[in-house]
Amino acid sequence: MSHPTPAPADAVTAAAPDAVTAAADRLLAAQAAGVPCPPVRDLIGRTDVHAAYAVQQRVVRARTAAGGRVAGRKIGLTSPAVQAQLGVDRPDFGVLFADMQYPDGAAVPAGSILQPRAEAEIAFVLGADLADGDLTLEQVRAAVDHAVAAIEICGSRIAGWDISFADTVADNASAGAYVLGTERRRLDGPDAFEPREAAMTMSVDGEQVSTGDGAACLGDPLLALQWLARQARDLGDPLRAGQVVLSGALGPMRAITPGSTVEAVVAPLGTVRFTLSGPTEGAQR
Repeated sequence: MSHPTPAPADAVTAAAPDAVTAAADRLLAAQAAGVPCPPVRDLIGRTDVHAAYAVQQRVVRARTAAGGRVAGRKIGLTSPAVQAQLGVDRPDFGVLFADMQYPDGAAVPAGSILQPRAEAEIAFVLGADLADGDLTLEQVRAAVDHAVAAIEICGSRIAGWDISFADTVADNASAGAYVLGTERRRLDGPDAFEPREAAMTMSVDGEQVSTGDGAACLGDPLLALQWLARQARDLGDPLRAGQVVLSGALGPMRAITPGSTVEAVVAPLGTVRFTLSGPTEGAQR
């Protein structure tokens, strides 16, 4: 099974260097002010994947320089339902920072995420690096220490989620925050968890708003993890032991508002929930 492949950020792009810088500055200013900005496709184009990842790298470097610690990666746009929602046709990836993670049951400040939307996922926590070899599916599976249920709280610095593929890639794959469940399952042994067989339901304030399964994530969340592992290695920044990987949505995302409680059941991984609290304005953390 093959999937579209993002191009390396250092590949040739039609966008001028000052356009890449301007796009990154626009997104960083929106994050700092807590006010969404216009799309950046006027600067880098709608489909220039090389430029989009170059912008993402500038945004990530700026956050790292300010003290941010990388905790893992997220894979986005893996579900056909989410691709249809956003009008795109391929997956992407972004960087997770440590301050994006919240524990199960947490109150997540609404002001920390612009235009929040929730989606249920499977998170993999790596027990080994994915840096060498062919990165076969068997190697990828063996590198996973455990899986947990997760909810990603996507956030867009682009006003009204008016995004092309290049916009969301540039905006760190619309990363906002994530909540991890507490029930850990291994992928080997007598009680091995098979990610593609997972079944998901997500509710907001007790009302079911999304359903899906493991097969909705590129056919198998482990295929998504393999895809990411190869991209990360080829970019010179491979996945490392201890990192968290959000493998992609199992069903449609849903917009949420302050006061909402979101709960996802990812069988057989268990339940994960959070409440979005506080005002809608405020800069990102």
